[in-house]
Amino acid sequence: MVDQLLEGVTSRSLKNGNGLTVHFYEAGPRDAPLVLLLHGFPELAYSWRRLIVPIAELGFHVVAPDQRGYGRTTGHSPGYDVDLAEFGMVNLADDAVGLVNALGYSDVALVMGHDFGSPVAAWSALLHPSVFKRVILMSAPFSGPPGILAGDAPDIHHDLAQLSPPRKHYQRYYGVREAEADMLNAPGGFSEFLRAYFHCKSADWPGNRPRRLDRLSAECLAVMPHYYIMDLNAGMAETALSMAPSKEEADACGWLDEAELETYVSAFKRTGLQGSLNWYRRSLSTEEKSVLATFAGRKIQAPLAFVGGAQDWGVRQVPGALEAMESGVSVDYRGTHLIENAGHWVQQEQPAAVLDVVGAMLSS
Repeated sequence: MVDQLLEGVTSRSLKNGNGLTVHFYEAGPRDAPLVLLLHGFPELAYSWRRLIVPIAELGFHVVAPDQRGYGRTTGHSPGYDVDLAEFGMVNLADDAVGLVNALGYSDVALVMGHDFGSPVAAWSALLHPSVFKRVILMSAPFSGPPGILAGDAPDIHHDLAQLSPPRKHYQRYYGVREAEADMLNAPGGFSEFLRAYFHCKSADWPGNRPRRLDRLSAECLAVMPHYYIMDLNAGMAETALSMAPSKEEADACGWLDEAELETYVSAFKRTGLQGSLNWYRRSLSTEEKSVLATFAGRKIQAPLAFVGGAQDWGVRQVPGALEAMESGVSVDYRGTHLIENAGHWVQQEQPAAVLDVVGAMLSS
């Protein structure tokens, strides 16, 4: 079927052999080399709407799936009280490989991942080097597999709570049972919350002036905006709404109009947010860190480039991650591209600039 908001793009679903029936958008000839686009939170395959056709026009079959727990993809375990292992990086990489195989391909010309899709793309390439030939990571740097857990690592969550005023990390908040209801039932409605969340993490919000953080400490992290390092007793709904755009600012948002926002709103109202929030819960678990530590020292063999918004704190939120990625995560690092007038939603805010990087990568 053709989505009314995605002219030139069709959608369908396939079983990926890993428990999911994956819904995805696609464009371009099905016998052309494959490009796979992996979205983040709180997004959908729809977040690639401005790039699917332009990349296909470069001579590729472009596929953007709703990932596990999102959109019209089904088969994940619903709810809060579930085994979180299925939301771990190894399994999410298996989701990607399963979709590639279901599409009839043995390899992928380029995998791009944005936000939480960035580590999925990175781990997919790391664990399946024969499948993924090029990688572009967006907005979230990948510092490589963790080392064996160190007993003297700082307890950032404890230290943040000791600050004056006390703070907490947004990822820790996303793991609490109340987070989903807090956002879905936001004052003024979920639509107002989501508009505010997209706005405050974009280049449209003037408070986004990121800089390098010297070390992983509560004091360093606390300089980030409150949508990253929240007040200890605040929820994300009230946090984002405190930075909401005016009606005039919302109306002037050229990269996310009301119809586009409604696509996200209606999808998450239908599915809820817990499937996507479970990604955060798994990522912070000791079990996940232990699994990923078994791959310590392994590098991505494919050419790798990074794209981020120049006004995106997400590029800097983990001190040292960008530098670690640049210096040793891939055997063939193709550069860091920070795009002006873009915040966290770089492929939506500045798609033409992202397309330039994609074109260069695919032609190399």
